[in-house]
Amino acid sequence: MSQIKFTDTHEWLRIEDDGTATIGITDYAQNALGDLVFVGLPEVGTELAQGAEGSTIESVKAAGEIHMPVAGTVTDVNATLADDPAQANSDPLGAGWFIKIKLTDPAQVDALLDQAAYDQLIASLA
Repeated sequence: MSQIKFTDTHEWLRIEDDGTATIGITDYAQNALGDLVFVGLPEVGTELAQGAEGSTIESVKAAGEIHMPVAGTVTDVNATLADDPAQANSDPLGAGWFIKIKLTDPAQVDALLDQAAYDQLIASLA
């Protein structure tokens, strides 16, 4: 059974029982950014530290990075985002995922926000 966690910088992480995780941006983030026009993804096999730049993004409003909520090795990337970055806008928690990783230190997940804590964070920003 998977669980979903969030960061205070608006990334989400879906953790699977096999020690893998899928990472993307939240609905709040895609709304704030506006339409994405470019997504840069790392190579499969890249080892990324917690807090490192996992992906680059450009929208009609801003350019920035997706930071790694946890450390891991990239096992898959959503190559369809290169041709259709707007998937991150239309389905941020589904088809708009960015990368999949094998967790280096699963204990890092414990420091992330659960849904209730993330909802409180969003409410405080309104």
